[in-house]
Amino acid sequence: MNVSDKSQEELLKHSQSVAFKKDMNTVAGGKHNPFIKNGRVDVDAYIEFVTQYNEFVNHKPKPFIRIIDRDMRL
Repeated sequence: MNVSDKSQEELLKHSQSVAFKKDMNTVAGGKHNPFIKNGRVDVDAYIEFVTQYNEFVNHKPKPFIRIIDRDMRL
């Protein structure tokens, strides 16, 4: 993307403004993660979402296979 020198100067000026930083902090503060409940990841909510999404995109679920290992590390 080619940006003229004048436009680049204007973007730089606006990016350093207090109002822009305040607006960006407001936007960042409004983020919400639906899988976090009471400060912890809600695995059931995530699995429910993935299940419904797979159904929505018509993806056949794979049969459940239990992972058995002596040393379970992520």
